[in-house]
Amino acid sequence: MLFNKTNKSGKSRGLKKKGLSRLCLNIGVCCVLWLCVTACGYRFSGGGELPGGFQKLNIGIFENRTNETGLESRIANDLIYQFTRFGNYQLTDKAEADAFLTGTIKSVRSVTISHASANTSTERRIQVIIALKLSSTEDGLIWSDNAISGYETYAVSPLKSQTEKNKKSALAILSGRVAERIYYRLTDNF
Repeated sequence: MLFNKTNKSGKSRGLKKKGLSRLCLNIGVCCVLWLCVTACGYRFSGGGELPGGFQKLNIGIFENRTNETGLESRIANDLIYQFTRFGNYQLTDKAEADAFLTGTIKSVRSVTISHASANTSTERRIQVIIALKLSSTEDGLIWSDNAISGYETYAVSPLKSQTEKNKKSALAILSGRVAERIYYRLTDNF
């Protein structure tokens, strides 16, 4: 039996062959996965052009129809970050822009999702719904979506101040996530 023989050092040749065959198998699996991902044309959505092919964009402060003060600025700033992160567009003031992105924060809603008892909540989910319009000076309305939404959960503390802090942190996370979703929706080439 070739696999059970030992060499002069007392190590089995079968263990070396097992390790070598496992390495070859791992390399083979990695190569097949790499070929599948690169050959099938798979790509992440977004990262393309704006509808209409505009390059100079103005992002205005959103209208806020909720009681969450400052959320309109946070979402607009997170959206500006998304557009500057990839560097494909020139963000300008209104006078130089080819296209204008405006939005309205329609609602911010917080609901309890878990309870410690009938009257005590331990976790809440906050949801934001935004309406957006992309328009140009020449063509008017180019793209719109009246219900871009996102949600984030946060812990409820016995201390009201801690709960409010958790809610603000959840809104910050949610703002970044919604801004990223908006960017990918606007630049999706499908």
